[in-house]
Amino acid sequence: MLTKILRALLADRALFLALEPIADEHRRTERQLWREFEEMHPWILGALLDAAAHGLRRLSRVRLERSPRMADFALWATACETAFWSPGTFLRVYDANRRSAIEGVIEADPVAAFVRKIMAVRSTWTGRASDLLRARIAAGDNVPDGTAGWPKNPRALAGRLRRCQTFLRTVGIDIAFSREGRTGSRMIRMTSLTKSPRTSVGWQA
Repeated sequence: MLTKILRALLADRALFLALEPIADEHRRTERQLWREFEEMHPWILGALLDAAAHGLRRLSRVRLERSPRMADFALWATACETAFWSPGTFLRVYDANRRSAIEGVIEADPVAAFVRKIMAVRSTWTGRASDLLRARIAAGDNVPDGTAGWPKNPRALAGRLRRCQTFLRTVGIDIAFSREGRTGSRMIRMTSLTKSPRTSVGWQA
């Protein structure tokens, strides 16, 4: 479980590059590769320094409409981007990259995947962790209980939901925790940020 959590945290703080396969006729030996790199090195370094100088001139004037994860990195990259690209290019690509990584994390986590499944047809869900466990059984979800799949008890499930909060909010699902009633029952409220309240199916555990 710790490995899965660390992988999810890393995915939200990383840039992923999908490289095209190299055709056989374009393959190089390591020696050839480094020789070509050394030839291009002055131009590569010069371009990076030009971008850095450009960013330093613009940094104090750059304002982001919203701050994504790694906000300082995003601010600095946005200041530098117009040295090479049109305004807005970096954040558009960065958001797409993060979303793709988070999609992979959600698909690999049965709890997050189930939350997205049930929220696809309603705007809100309110209940206790035990209610969500029963909802999973009623939905016919066949992921086995245990560390590799679903938590075995409500407390463990609530913990898993807390770790999913950031990633699920990125795909439009907000999860809030509260205590309600005289007994202070621990309640979970999930809200779709992309649906109007009128689209709710009206189902509540």
